[in-house]
Amino acid sequence: MNFLNKSKWIILGGFIFGVLGALAVNWGNPNNMGICVACFFRDIAGALKLHGTATVQYLRPEIFGFILGAFGTSIAFREWRPRGGSSPIIRFFLAVCVMVGALVFLGCPIRSLLRLGGGDLSALVAIAGLIVGVLVGIFFLKKGFSLGRTTKVPAIAGLIVPIIALALFILLMIKSGVMASSESGPGSLHVNPWLGLGLGVVVGFIVQRTRFCSIGCWRDMFLVRNFHLFSGVVAFLIGVIAANYIVGNFGAGGWISTNHGDIAYHWGFTNQPIALPYTNAEGGGIIWSQYIWSFLSFSLVGLAATLMGGCPLRQTILAGEGDTDSGISLLGYIAGGAIAMNFMLASSTAGMGKYGTWGVVVCLVFCLAIGFIMRDKESA
Repeated sequence: MNFLNKSKWIILGGFIFGVLGALAVNWGNPNNMGICVACFFRDIAGALKLHGTATVQYLRPEIFGFILGAFGTSIAFREWRPRGGSSPIIRFFLAVCVMVGALVFLGCPIRSLLRLGGGDLSALVAIAGLIVGVLVGIFFLKKGFSLGRTTKVPAIAGLIVPIIALALFILLMIKSGVMASSESGPGSLHVNPWLGLGLGVVVGFIVQRTRFCSIGCWRDMFLVRNFHLFSGVVAFLIGVIAANYIVGNFGAGGWISTNHGDIAYHWGFTNQPIALPYTNAEGGGIIWSQYIWSFLSFSLVGLAATLMGGCPLRQTILAGEGDTDSGISLLGYIAGGAIAMNFMLASSTAGMGKYGTWGVVVCLVFCLAIGFIMRDKESA
């Protein structure tokens, strides 16, 4: 009972978040995605014309909602604290590594749960890799790894990210033509901008108040045997599955209509929308190499995010709270999305990017090197 009393808010918040993430598909976001922080930053990078892949360019209002929701909530609860100075350049490149790993798998940790809750069992492979990556990160934490302490910074520094988020949303709404916007593909599939902003604000409120984190849950569970955050992630997955069944997304093989076509989720490893094609060209055998690289790419995500101190969503929320280091991380996510698309690292429904395997290997080497180098020698 004490556990339930302590965790009731994160369980409730995680469940609501999961329901909203699942329903976002019915409201217009791409199939098998709903909410994906990595994919959204990739699309924003495209909208800013940092990459030229025309099918993934859109100013995703959910990201702006996350930031503004966290900003408003932290102000209301007197938790807005401008701070920074904790190895920002290292955080930037760790964020790039997170994006490379996420875009090889085609999803951030949040989307891996949404894919699983939508019946895509291939997400289990990635989640296993994520856990391994977190465990490696915990090894470095136990050896004294640290990016350093943050210090108080001027208020204007903490306001920059919320101001930019508001400005980009205004640009989205006035349709000035300055930003690129997809006319086909995943980038063209989105909820109504106001709905997307509202959805983001609600999630921003939930995550800011509960400290929900899809990386921190595994870190805390294995490092200090604390299941508080994990309970929220479990509730999130239950909310996704429940919402998908209630609205008929599974439908026993039937189809439901959305504003971007008919969909029907099913439990399985193959024929999942916007996921790596785990069958060969004839629809027969499994391409095992794609499982291996999904595992390794999410091991990269787990390791890099653990060293950074949180998943992409958590970093986005922290940026709204005035954490300028997390603001640098957001720039890293945008840059990582551009790099992954420009240098053919990202996967697509056609398969893995031409140089995706090299991207994962290089980023893993970088993260391991950072983990070994940035240790407290006395602790090690």
